Amino acid sequence: MSVYGADKRHHTLTVLVENKSGVLARVASLFSRRGYNIFSLAVAPSDNERFSRITIVVDVESSPLEQIIKQLDKLIPVVSITELDPAHSRERELLLATVEAGPDQRGQVIQLVGVFEGKIVDVGLDRLTVMLAGAPTKLDDFEDLIRSYGIVEMQRTGRVALPMLDRADTAHPRSMNAHNTEKAG
Repeated sequence: MSVYGADKRHHTLTVLVENKSGVLARVASLFSRRGYNIFSLAVAPSDNERFSRITIVVDVESSPLEQIIKQLDKLIPVVSITELDPAHSRERELLLATVEAGPDQRGQVIQLVGVFEGKIVDVGLDRLTVMLAGAPTKLDDFEDLIRSYGIVEMQRTGRVALPMLDRADTAHPRSMNAHNTEKAG
């Protein structure tokens, strides 16, 4: 178990994989076959077009973290796996929500969106669609507050994360947990 963060159930892994068709399906299949629970999953191309970065927040109550990492490392398209320390990484997420906002409540909802540095992306007669990006805890707080107005629909992207930069040497990211693995070749 990781010593990082207050939530010892969830651990954030970044997995660099070859950018080929079927790779995400293989990773998801591994989790399904082994009964591992995924709390959040986000995937996108990395800065190198040959690779994609998968950010997986895993629930370690379903299986020990070390076992999850060992199984992921066996997959051929996996290039490296890093567990990110929440104290030394930046996690972000995007939230889109359509909220009930009739004439009596519209100003309050708009003000709340402004306080959280969000944006109104669509306006209807009695509803607003809002966008908010930030740390998952910020989005949780926003979601709790807008729930009383009535959430019609909501979608969250899942977490993406990168290590914090070391202020002394910005050319190299801060070192990660001992689970950082990279395949040779």
